[in-house]
Amino acid sequence: MRFDLLHPADQLVMIMDRIYQYGMTTTSGGNLSIKDSNGDVWITPSGVDKGTLTRKDMICVKADGTIIGNHKPSVELPFHQTIYKLRPDLKAVLHAHPPTLVAFSLARKIPDTHLVPGVSMVCGEVALAKYEVPGSQKLGDYIAEEFAKGYNTVLMENHGVVCGAQDLFRAFMAFETLDFCGRLEIDAKKLGQPRSLTQTQIGINNSKAIPQLDAFVSRQITSEECEARREMCTLIHRSYDQRLFNSTQGTFSQRLSDGSFLITPYMIDRKYIEPQDLVRIKNGMCEAGKTPSRSAMLHQRIYDKHPEIGSVIIAHPPAIMAFACTDAQFDSRTIPESYINLRDVGRVPYGYSTLNIEETADMFCAKTPVIIVENQCVIVSGSTLLKAFDNLEVMEYSAKAIIAAKDIGPLVMISDKEVDDIEEAFNLK
Repeated sequence: MRFDLLHPADQLVMIMDRIYQYGMTTTSGGNLSIKDSNGDVWITPSGVDKGTLTRKDMICVKADGTIIGNHKPSVELPFHQTIYKLRPDLKAVLHAHPPTLVAFSLARKIPDTHLVPGVSMVCGEVALAKYEVPGSQKLGDYIAEEFAKGYNTVLMENHGVVCGAQDLFRAFMAFETLDFCGRLEIDAKKLGQPRSLTQTQIGINNSKAIPQLDAFVSRQITSEECEARREMCTLIHRSYDQRLFNSTQGTFSQRLSDGSFLITPYMIDRKYIEPQDLVRIKNGMCEAGKTPSRSAMLHQRIYDKHPEIGSVIIAHPPAIMAFACTDAQFDSRTIPESYINLRDVGRVPYGYSTLNIEETADMFCAKTPVIIVENQCVIVSGSTLLKAFDNLEVMEYSAKAIIAAKDIGPLVMISDKEVDDIEEAFNLK
């Protein structure tokens, strides 16, 4: 989908609906704006239910102050206008109150954006603005001061967060990514001391190149491939809705019967990914005109070495990543389903799956279908796409349960004898 071809009013509706549906703002909270190429500012209205907004509810504020629309503009309009005045490079501003970031604003602390790679690149450095009354000029001045220093993401004391960007989708990416980072840090602190990445380590990920593959033109698309593309998009959308993925992170692949495989593309919004966006890799060549995930070669080597594996997923769900960012070891012996699906989860150091593709691919087996890469991701395999997705889902739910149990009492895992009984009953030996 070409987000940039949508009218500003439609962009505002789409992103606000996304924020509201994922519980990152309330009926009355938050506001979005876009500065149009002609200087008009389109902004969400004041006092209108965020869960039912339509394009007809959006307000256009002209440069001379003329207001066009059926409602009053957001009371936070002044700080939007001040940001645009001080930072002409920014064309969109997003403000909301997700519970996680409000928690950080109450503690007057900024989430650690160096727990996983990519976050600091999306969010940049994050500033903290002083508290003031919502809608006041003073609040606008405090926020604008931080944007004037070059910050694009500003946490507000006892309030929420403001993100500015070249377009509304990039502002949303920064907002969503910072919220993810905050949830990850909170979970990680329940398990132990979170481990931050150095700039050198972050550079390893940022320098990871898109694979340079020769291109091929697909002359014929089989019904098998059509079905695989449809099925992948369905589960990618579900992964996003269940917050196993975010907008641009998370990779699915699925093997086809001729030995080729389909994989998610680089930097395409997972929420709206469509079958034609997926990239086919065949005989070391890439479908013409498309850019595959940077991890395509790892997927290729896993398939080459393991004919029993039909699908691979790389993801960054916050509960699993809490284990990846601490020294806490994930133990699948929580409930029978968890052990049956996950068995002995592998673990490798940060950067290992990038720098040691062959060794990483070798680690997968029936007893180790999942590998945690410290501070980076979880790699999940399965005999089918649905099986790999189930493994991912089960692991995130298990991780959430372990983290929640930390607030209740000592954990009691399934015993070795009980594991033997499970393996006997389900033919896992």
